[in-house]
Amino acid sequence: MRILQLGRFYPPDVGGIETVIFEIAEGLNASNIICDVLCSNKSNKLDISNVGKYKVIRSPSLTHILSTSISPFLILQLRKIINDYDIIHLHHPDPMATLALLACRPRQKIVVHWHSDIVRQKIALVFFRPIQEMLLRKADRIIVTSQNYLDTSEHLQKFKSKSTVIPIGINAEMSSNQEKLDSLRAKYNNKTIVFSLGRHVYYKGFEYLIDSALYLSNDFVIIIGGDGPLTSALRQRIKEKGLESKVVMTGRIPFSEIHSFFEVCDIFCLSSIERSEAFGVVLLEAMSVGKPLVATNIPGSGANWVNQHNETGLNVPPQNAEELANAFIKISSDSGLREKFSVKSKSRYQRLFTRQAMVDQLIDMYSRMMES
Repeated sequence: MRILQLGRFYPPDVGGIETVIFEIAEGLNASNIICDVLCSNKSNKLDISNVGKYKVIRSPSLTHILSTSISPFLILQLRKIINDYDIIHLHHPDPMATLALLACRPRQKIVVHWHSDIVRQKIALVFFRPIQEMLLRKADRIIVTSQNYLDTSEHLQKFKSKSTVIPIGINAEMSSNQEKLDSLRAKYNNKTIVFSLGRHVYYKGFEYLIDSALYLSNDFVIIIGGDGPLTSALRQRIKEKGLESKVVMTGRIPFSEIHSFFEVCDIFCLSSIERSEAFGVVLLEAMSVGKPLVATNIPGSGANWVNQHNETGLNVPPQNAEELANAFIKISSDSGLREKFSVKSKSRYQRLFTRQAMVDQLIDMYSRMMES
């Protein structure tokens, strides 16, 4: 059985979807199932590299529009290699990958991994929707990351019979950078550390997380990792509100240091405000080290399923800075509650969200597809 994952980018270009592609490639190959990756390159160069047992092909891009690579070369690359594989596993949303797959008219089995509806680009969706429908009709199986999202996605209702829920899983066997960990502990000694991490884009709601500091005492510090198109505006917001002593923006955190931030924080926060946040992969990293969570109750998102309210943490209304602050205060001021959330957070990760749990379900699904 040979699998080809078709996606937008691949690490070190890291977002939630890229993380999932990586975890699947690593997990399947570790289970002796060949799984290669075809994606776009952020540059105009073709790059073919071997990563352990598998191959990553990055196709040249001409430009990027609405977070989508314009890469006609992706079609050519896919045509060259498609017959080497039994199953094509496409990660959605990715209009370029969708066009490439349909243009190749594959005879292989097709899996569509539905990470999110297209939420914000409503005008673009008008034109893309017929192509998206064609993809869903052609798919043999559709993977959705939570039952919440499957039940509330208008695009998937006609295709529920061939949809299956497989939660995202990650390998969290990372070690902290001891030097960085010691540095953070010394710098924020006697502070309650609230950590958040993600691309600085509209649906992450970082402006509300920043504003939550207005309701917190100086005993708290909010650390926001990552970067993106809104970084400058977020820094300006911190300055204008006089929150420099309470809110710290780190910029992009080196991979070798990320685990240290999860390890040192007291609470992890996902402040997202739109269904574009379909799952919240970063929640899993925090859960793997037993951190209490604060997330938002976005209707139809899987994030408020990943974080079980009053079990692994608290879910609060989106776009509400004061409620975020109240949640931080409630957790930090109640040691019993904090311990309960910590224990249940780690337990839930180990039960549902490991890489191996995800890979085992994928292998079972692939096997049944090949038998049909």
